[in-house]
Amino acid sequence: MATNKLIVTPPPHLRAKENIPISMRDVLIALSPAVVAALVVFTWNALFNIALCTVVAILSELLMRKLMKRKPTLNDYSAVVTGVLVAMVMPAKIHWVMLVIATFVAVGIAKELMGGLGRNLFNPALFGFVFVWLCSGFIASWAGNLGILPAGFDGAVAATPLAYLKHGTFSSMPHPSYLGLLFGHPRGGALVEVGSFWVLLGAAYLLYRGVIRAAIPTAIVLTVLLLSYILGKDGVYAILAGGVMLGAFFMATDWVTSPMTLFGQIVFGVIIGVCIVLIRTYGAPSGAVAFSILIGNAFVPLLDKVFKPQRFGAVAAA
Repeated sequence: MATNKLIVTPPPHLRAKENIPISMRDVLIALSPAVVAALVVFTWNALFNIALCTVVAILSELLMRKLMKRKPTLNDYSAVVTGVLVAMVMPAKIHWVMLVIATFVAVGIAKELMGGLGRNLFNPALFGFVFVWLCSGFIASWAGNLGILPAGFDGAVAATPLAYLKHGTFSSMPHPSYLGLLFGHPRGGALVEVGSFWVLLGAAYLLYRGVIRAAIPTAIVLTVLLLSYILGKDGVYAILAGGVMLGAFFMATDWVTSPMTLFGQIVFGVIIGVCIVLIRTYGAPSGAVAFSILIGNAFVPLLDKVFKPQRFGAVAAA
């Protein structure tokens, strides 16, 4: 005799068309203007770096899932997004060994070893970048002894807009204009530093699609702008140089590693913005955005505890 099954689930009974694969595809679409600009400026270096990081990201997920006896989740595109982001935050002429290590650490350790998508505390792409940044000397020595890297290799070094920013607004050293930072400055730095306009173009698409909210990037950009002027730096230059836009719109807004509530997101953005300016002013300008976002990620559990979201259907006591 057939029986009817009554499936009971807690409210609210809402359904949305968006899911993780669609959102990740939206992120890839949003990254495409910056990727195309990087390909135009850095040509084969950019193509090789992006392709290598994407392949390594996919293989890293497959390997870690196999070792941990879990089903592969490549169809959510999160590994591809992480691979592309790792490539975009790395220098164009860095050795391929550094790219492989950074991508494996990002996907294999920061993402999969932490339990997979949705369980990582830190942004995977930035975690991989910072790991290589901190361990570059050791990695170069180790790989050099194996004959993989040339002796004394420590990456490609070139003058970047951050060097000008570090020495002050009135420094006599040559530097690009605002338009150069906005539409393209191919003198050095990461792939993403080919122009903030291309990042903002993708960010506008993410905001239109509802993949991200404006609170976090707005708080970061305004904090960097205002605090830079307070400390005697060029605020506009500070927000256009060094990957602030990519970090604000594509990294800090990661659903998993950012706060749930609006007020928590604003405080989160302010923390990141303050750290960016302080690190750039009193420390090494390179990597300030990555370190600042990871520092902000560490505050997320506390911010979610302080700024608790209101329970659905809850009514304030009289």
